[in-house]
Amino acid sequence: MIEEVRRVAAMQDHALRVKAAVELMTELQAAVVETSRMRKESIAWLRDHGHSMADVAKLMGVSRARVAQLRDAGPPPERAFLGTQHAQVLVPMRPGERDYVALEDSSTGQKLLALAHHLQLEGDLGYIPTSGEIDLDRDDLIVVCGPKTSPVTAAALQADPRLSYEMLLDGRWALIERDSGKTYTSPSDDPDDPALSDVAYLGRLPRPDGQGTFLLIAGVHAVGSLGVAHFLAENLADLYSRAGTAEFSMVIECDYEQGTKAITASRAASEVLSHEVI
Repeated sequence: MIEEVRRVAAMQDHALRVKAAVELMTELQAAVVETSRMRKESIAWLRDHGHSMADVAKLMGVSRARVAQLRDAGPPPERAFLGTQHAQVLVPMRPGERDYVALEDSSTGQKLLALAHHLQLEGDLGYIPTSGEIDLDRDDLIVVCGPKTSPVTAAALQADPRLSYEMLLDGRWALIERDSGKTYTSPSDDPDDPALSDVAYLGRLPRPDGQGTFLLIAGVHAVGSLGVAHFLAENLADLYSRAGTAEFSMVIECDYEQGTKAITASRAASEVLSHEVI
């Protein structure tokens, strides 16, 4: 990073240099926050694996009192699940007389952004056009969109080695574990006893350019995606301890209120299905 500082310092055009300096400061500040997160995570790991405060202090070259201070400094380790610098949350536009965003999708996006901000991660909300075209080759990307709405997410889901997302012969959409054949359908679609519940896909999948991953959330119905946002807000630390930032997929189930569709409960319906074992 010091080479970047020297590059900016060498600029003779002050109009260019002030712009470059602002951009570099933003990068440096983001790097400091992320580095403090990694330090905090490593201190916790070392302590959890039998290292004393004195051991950690020796490794870091600081006093035990300083380790105690740094142990609580910085954002929580699980922030890395959502991103490292600037989360980009995308929700779908729906076709109509005028294109619109469903209330559940809007609420999902806002809840995910609120979670990111709580974790000291900047973020913004974007919209997927009704064509379903999405550029997945971006850092810190969170896509809220199912295969019915976007051919891009349909292709990404088709490549998932652990879960398939497909329509059953009776017209219902389902998530199916490829190994066991276990099938998850939305309880709200039960023809005999419908319930105020839905299921959704949550996974980290590879970007098409092979330069990273993105998070994908896809409810069987839009309220299912909102259930995933609720689940993440309540369980992110535990999920991060299980999945980290590796590729995985799982099924989330949620319950909601009639009318408002506010989420009342959410839970993991499947295990965290790692893609690394395939």
